[in-house]
Amino acid sequence: MSNPFHTLPYEPALESLGDWGDIVAAAEFPTHILRFRNDDLLPLLGLNPQQVTDDDYIEAFGYFLGVRPFLALRYHGYQFGEYNPALGDGRGFLYGQVRSPDGNLYDLGTKGSGTTPYSRHADGRLTLKGGVREVLAAEALHRLGVNTSRCFSLIETGEKLWRGDEPSPTRSSVMVRFSKSHIRFGTFERLHYLGRPDLTAQLLNHVIEQYYPAISPHQPPEEKYSQFYAELVQRIATLAAQWMAAGFCHGVLNTDNMSITGESFDYGPYAFTPTYNPRFTAAYFDYSGRYSYGNQPSVCLWNLQMLQVALKSVIDNSAMDAALATYEQYYYHAYQNLILQKLGLDISPVTGSDPTATGEMVKLTIQLLLDTQVGYHEFFWQITNQFNASWREDASQIFADGESNAEVFGAWRQLYHHFLQFVSDDDMVAISQNLRQRNPETALLRPEIEAIWEPIVLDDNWQPFYDLLNRIKL
Repeated sequence: MSNPFHTLPYEPALESLGDWGDIVAAAEFPTHILRFRNDDLLPLLGLNPQQVTDDDYIEAFGYFLGVRPFLALRYHGYQFGEYNPALGDGRGFLYGQVRSPDGNLYDLGTKGSGTTPYSRHADGRLTLKGGVREVLAAEALHRLGVNTSRCFSLIETGEKLWRGDEPSPTRSSVMVRFSKSHIRFGTFERLHYLGRPDLTAQLLNHVIEQYYPAISPHQPPEEKYSQFYAELVQRIATLAAQWMAAGFCHGVLNTDNMSITGESFDYGPYAFTPTYNPRFTAAYFDYSGRYSYGNQPSVCLWNLQMLQVALKSVIDNSAMDAALATYEQYYYHAYQNLILQKLGLDISPVTGSDPTATGEMVKLTIQLLLDTQVGYHEFFWQITNQFNASWREDASQIFADGESNAEVFGAWRQLYHHFLQFVSDDDMVAISQNLRQRNPETALLRPEIEAIWEPIVLDDNWQPFYDLLNRIKL
């Protein structure tokens, strides 16, 4: 039987636009061991997981057998605030673009598949631990409702790699990422650097047609381009709010790591914050804290400002300024709604009771988390775990063993109790269900990742990894 991955309806959508990348070949690896396959994604491509074998994955995404050309994409970017024109896919390529049965276009892109013209002095490889961490991050973020790319497969490849941030030699892997698009802010920045407004317009038309269906393609170019930027601002503001509500610190928000679709991707030194700490950083090399947890909303705003420079040849500056002025409004609206969801209070009798009070509820929640430094994820899980009918009847039953004399805690508890007065018995059931949907019991903190990595290193025992994957999905 033919490999089902070879018969997917691939489209050279980006490739057909012109010279956007370099044709490259995958490295040849000594070993191919499938460590992860994401069967949840196969139906999106019209595939039945029961009809796809592990060997199919290994043949397509380990040996990279097939007839499609692989493209190492070209882009530039602001890295820690400094413009870098010497970028591009340095350890991966666009494997292919697939039109799904629902009409959406999806990208399959590799990481760790070998050197490219943009590898410079690097080896183009991905450590196995890096691959494991990216699988976990994408699945955890997906569970938390973040608009994220996901990992399609992870294959161990049998090479020994030397890295300064891992005990070396360390094991190697190749990962395939499933995303809406690999077009980045930096893709447009490269076109501006080259002085090609014609290609900028061509790429914008493609992006709008494929990823912004609410924008009519039949409008005058200046109108649809302005609408695109306005919608991108809203998407990025919402994404930043999703990261913050999830307690997630991406770590490296350079413009080459910002997707033009508003999708989160490329998880390197990420971390989930243990407590609410705006200064928490994920990357050990982020000495200034530029990409700290609390800076993420403002960094995304800055990246959008830099994108204006790349788009000014085709979009009116005043229109982009007007769109960017709405960023904070979209961000705070999205963030407030997400925190209310994590509190279980996003049902209409509550949210419609008093808009000022709902804003105060979010403010008190953040202040409580900041003052007490209680575990960020533990706080929301304890609400989920302890919530019951007595909370509506008696405010003292809300976290009955909590710090009842603490001023902020007392105000928070009284306001939470106040909201519960507006809801019915059925609403109380809905709140309990909402809490469990929004707040998984397992948080993907650094100790959790290290705990599953040690058995892999010592005994090649992968069961704790699979168990953790299952827990973060609950």
